[in-house]
Amino acid sequence: MNTIISPSAAPSLRSPVRQHVILATCCLSLLVVSMDATIVNVALPDIRRDLGASLTGLQWVIDAYTIVLASFLMLGGSTADRFGRRRVFRAGMALFTLGSLLCSLAPGVGWLVAARVVQALGGSMMNPVAMSIIVHTFSEPRARARAIGVWGAVAGASMALGPLAGGVLTQELGWHAIFWINVPIGALALWLTARYVPESRAPRPRRPDPVGQALLLTGLAAFACAVIESGRGAVVAGGAALLAALAFAGLVAYERRRHEPLLDLRFFRSLPFSAATVIAVCMFAALGGFLFLNSLYLQEVRGLSAFRSGLSVLPAALAVMIVSPLSGRLVGTHGARPSLLVSGGMLTLSALLLAQLQAQTPLAVLLPVYALFGIGFGMVNAPVTFAAVSGMPRAQAGLASAVASTSRQIGVSVGVALAGALAGGPVGRGAGAWAGFTRATHPFWWILVGCGVLILLLGLLSTGARARASTERIAHLLQEPDAGAAA
Repeated sequence: MNTIISPSAAPSLRSPVRQHVILATCCLSLLVVSMDATIVNVALPDIRRDLGASLTGLQWVIDAYTIVLASFLMLGGSTADRFGRRRVFRAGMALFTLGSLLCSLAPGVGWLVAARVVQALGGSMMNPVAMSIIVHTFSEPRARARAIGVWGAVAGASMALGPLAGGVLTQELGWHAIFWINVPIGALALWLTARYVPESRAPRPRRPDPVGQALLLTGLAAFACAVIESGRGAVVAGGAALLAALAFAGLVAYERRRHEPLLDLRFFRSLPFSAATVIAVCMFAALGGFLFLNSLYLQEVRGLSAFRSGLSVLPAALAVMIVSPLSGRLVGTHGARPSLLVSGGMLTLSALLLAQLQAQTPLAVLLPVYALFGIGFGMVNAPVTFAAVSGMPRAQAGLASAVASTSRQIGVSVGVALAGALAGGPVGRGAGAWAGFTRATHPFWWILVGCGVLILLLGLLSTGARARASTERIAHLLQEPDAGAAA
């Protein structure tokens, strides 16, 4: 086992009760971090009214969280390998809990965005570390597979709970309550971690890469700024776009020269890995834009309460919960292709129907469309993870999975930025401010049609013999540094 565990703690890990307490503790971290990406969307109209936020401000409330989370996921995992997984996990949970408290107390949208950054920094120290703790707690392959299955089910449940819990809390207690709920959960997780989770670390952790980290964060933040600010001024948007291009070009040039880069560019010579990255960005961009636009549409245009708005999105969340485990079994039996084809097909169909959306489209028509979108989203996670790590050397599988997770958060950031930039133009102030919003969302839905078609094509191209051969070639290259290091 490539890990170092305290000798006094190792025997106790054999206790099934303790193993399941550790699993529950790790799942609590996933629940709060993942739920925070969906629970906030339902509260956006209340945040806008209470804090006087513009649509651009609301975009930053979402994107500040996802950009920072995407930028620091890989750093969080490598830091835990070096300094101890329990130590970093506890620090991340404490920081996330503090950030949640600061969010609930924010007096303005700028303070709220800053507090969301604190939340995201904590989240980036929890989720990758929690998965490492689970993998090293459950040493028996079948038990480990069941534990990872529970982890995946919690990820689906968090999406289902987010809109509904957000609706109930916002309507009954106000938008501040969507952040209050994280405080007792965080306190419980901290206590359980201190009592039950043993310390562990990797025998040979990866070296830190602060330059690569800074370039990645700068590039993602500048790109999001360029898209979000595109409707407000060409100078700001153009400057941000130029900065993003320079940061990404610098990242590629710098990472090529490092022995242990933050982002190993050789991964992208594998067609399945590259396709999985693009598919993850496309589908999670669809999710980010879908939740952002529909929350505003249902409340600002249709006049639904926060609770009814959350309830309306429930068909999509329930579809995710139902089809996610089915997709996992399908991938295990038939590979990634069938799940990717269903995912791309459902995204294309649901986006085509949403492109016909009107201000008074009956909910009886709208809710089945949401369910179709949920099926498409629920089918994609298992094949993306499988395609990202399949065929990679075991020593590189964790990093490949981290890149796939990062691409998901990048996708959400892009989706929210693009959706707001396209649909925010007609939104004004006073009576009739949202009259043109529904029609303004149509270009985004047509972009998602293109994303669905792209997923269909990549699902076919990345699952054939030529794609598998490209993975075999890259796996051989990736083994060479490990061998040298071992020598």
